[in-house]
Amino acid sequence: MTETNDAPEAKTAFAIETKTCFETYASPEDRAAMRELAGRYIDFLSSCKTERETVHFVRKALTGAGFQESADGEFDGDAVFRVLRGKTVFIARKGKKPLREGFRLVGAHCDTPRIDLKQRPLYQDCGVAQLKTHYYGGIRKHQWLARPLALHGVVAKKDGSVVPVTIGEDASDPVFAIPDLLPHLAYRQAEQKLADAFEAEKLNILVGHSPLDAPAAPEGDAAGTAAKDAPKKGNDAVKAKVLALLHEKYGIEEADLYSAELQAVPAGPARFVGLDAALVGGYGQDDRVCVFAALSALLAAPAPEHTQIVLFWDKEEIGSEGSTGAKSRFFEYCLEDLIDAWDKGARKSRVLAAGKAVSADVHAALDPDYQDLHEKLNSALLGSGPVFCKFTGHRGKVGANDAHPEYVAWLRNLLDGAGIPWQMAELGRVDLGGGGTVAKFLAVYGMDIIDFGPAVLSMHSPFEITSTADVYAAMLAYKAFLTS
Repeated sequence: MTETNDAPEAKTAFAIETKTCFETYASPEDRAAMRELAGRYIDFLSSCKTERETVHFVRKALTGAGFQESADGEFDGDAVFRVLRGKTVFIARKGKKPLREGFRLVGAHCDTPRIDLKQRPLYQDCGVAQLKTHYYGGIRKHQWLARPLALHGVVAKKDGSVVPVTIGEDASDPVFAIPDLLPHLAYRQAEQKLADAFEAEKLNILVGHSPLDAPAAPEGDAAGTAAKDAPKKGNDAVKAKVLALLHEKYGIEEADLYSAELQAVPAGPARFVGLDAALVGGYGQDDRVCVFAALSALLAAPAPEHTQIVLFWDKEEIGSEGSTGAKSRFFEYCLEDLIDAWDKGARKSRVLAAGKAVSADVHAALDPDYQDLHEKLNSALLGSGPVFCKFTGHRGKVGANDAHPEYVAWLRNLLDGAGIPWQMAELGRVDLGGGGTVAKFLAVYGMDIIDFGPAVLSMHSPFEITSTADVYAAMLAYKAFLTS
């Protein structure tokens, strides 16, 4: 008998084998589906730059798919949804098994870091009109300077009407900008810490430059009054011109800005990135990539075993606060109505505890230029599938949901059985930072939950980058989960 030495093969047989999404989805059919989904995703990103716009898109897609909207009270039908304040949406499709046997929940957030306008924003100085701002969520302030911006949002008037505003997206529209300091005068700034070099109170947006023309002088005694009331050159004439233009287009006055919700976001569409168009670049991918993937998965996953629930929240980037954030009771109230409609008599606590959920949120991809900020063995790679993050939080897992290993094993089995690539990672080196998601707010109900979403480069920047392959794999993963 010939003796062979197969020890090396036996040793590696039990090691982790990694396979990228491009290797997994190499067939022409998969590549075509990947490209088609990425094209729709780019259109979605380009048109959904605020929470309200995102929820409007979701509402339209659900209605077109036969879901019934219930503003309050009873849910009517087996596929239903409810919208709160135009910023948060609860979606459910009835499963074959009763609610008391659990549900499958995918929760994502539709808000994203941005520049908000202050309540009294408009002023004139140095021959230009500007808008004062207050940034929302975790931004790097310098990334928002000297780039084209658009204004999106709504203005609520005293008569109860709400005026939608979008300026800076059409080719014929003007855009806006926050000016940056020229390098010739920035020597002192260059010596400062980054956090000190860019002041929040100096993130003011240019919105006008030309003065309002003075009215023609009337005859008689009124001439003096007209001259007195006309905007003075170099005083408020530019501001007056901006207000006149806003009134002409939207019928609003300066006082209406007190009850406005206006956001400055990067102007222009999302784009394919790279010669091979294998990446997607655009604003707001944290976390609208998960909104898009989860919605696409839901619409492609009918006739489930367990009830499917998809939730899109607001306010995640500022701690999930307020009536539209994950800390609110909105989910509870919706679930109570759902139990009453679909499984009357079931105990809410037991329904919640029997649920399985994923917090569909993005993860930081390993940055090739800043690899030292990651622990490479436990970092996420673009194109290797959506990322499980067992815990978020910071330093010693503070503020984290720490998923149970039994649930991790169950999810591994689910995705491996479906042939869907996935990876597991932490958010950078332990002592260097951290973050959080909505997972911990759902975990309080006793359900199993874990963070799970695509990797992103340049997260929280005006131009985030994802892999088309990861978007495709994430959609398939959420579909597999919702139908499990």
